[in-house]
Amino acid sequence: MLAAAEHKSLNARFTTQPAGEILRWASDRFGPRAAIGTSFQGAGLVMLHLAKQSGLSFPVFTLDTGLLFPETLELKRRLEDFFGLAIEGLAPDLTVEQQAHIHGPELWARQPDLCCTARKVLPLRDKLLDLDCWITGLRREQSDTRSGTGIVEVYVFDEASGREVVKLNPMAAWSRDAVWQYIKDHRIPYNPLHDRGYRSIGCWPCTRPIAEGDNERAGRWTGFQKVECGIHTFMPKKLDFQI
Repeated sequence: MLAAAEHKSLNARFTTQPAGEILRWASDRFGPRAAIGTSFQGAGLVMLHLAKQSGLSFPVFTLDTGLLFPETLELKRRLEDFFGLAIEGLAPDLTVEQQAHIHGPELWARQPDLCCTARKVLPLRDKLLDLDCWITGLRREQSDTRSGTGIVEVYVFDEASGREVVKLNPMAAWSRDAVWQYIKDHRIPYNPLHDRGYRSIGCWPCTRPIAEGDNERAGRWTGFQKVECGIHTFMPKKLDFQI
C-alpha cells in the first residue's frame, strides 16, 4: 500500500498543501477505491465542496444508524441536491427494534460501546472491504484524542491477510473557525442543530448541546467514560508519521 518512507514523505508534503490538492492526490492514486465518509459535520461539508470545486467525483457515504436526528436526515437530502450527488447510507444489520428485541431497550443508555459497534463500526468495516482509501473530516482541534491525527495514516484492516487501508484526513489542520467561515462564504447547507448549541452531532440519544468554550465533542455520550464511537479506533495503526 504505502511504504514507510512514502508515508512520511506524504505527511511532510501535505503539511503545506491545501486540502483540495490532498484530495486530488487521493483521486489520482486510488481512483474509485477512495471514498469520502461523512457524518455531515462542518469539516465534511467543506471537504465535499472542495472536491466538487476541484472536479473530483469521489463516492460519498454516511453511517445511517437509524438513530439520527430528523435534521440530519433532511440535511442529507439537501446536500445531495446542493452537490448533485448521491450519498450512500450504510445501515446496520439490525433495525433499532430488532436490536431492542435481542439486547433489551435503549442499549445506548446501558452499553454505548456495544451499540456503536453494531450500528457504526460493523457497517463501516463492511464498506472498507471495497476501499483502499477512506477520506474523513477529522480535525486535530476537535478533541484531545484527535490532537495527534496525521494527514495520511495507514491502518491494518485485516491482520490475517495483511490488508491495509489508507485513512486520509485532509482537514486535520483546519480550525473550527476556518471551517465555519468557509461554509458561510460558500453558502453550504448545514445542520440547523449547530445553531442550537450542538457542536458535534451524532445519534440523538447520545448527543446534547454544550456551552460556548466547551470541547467540541463534550456533548457526546454524557455520563460515560467514552469519547469516540469506535469507527476511528477499531483498526490498529501501522505507522505513525505525524508531522
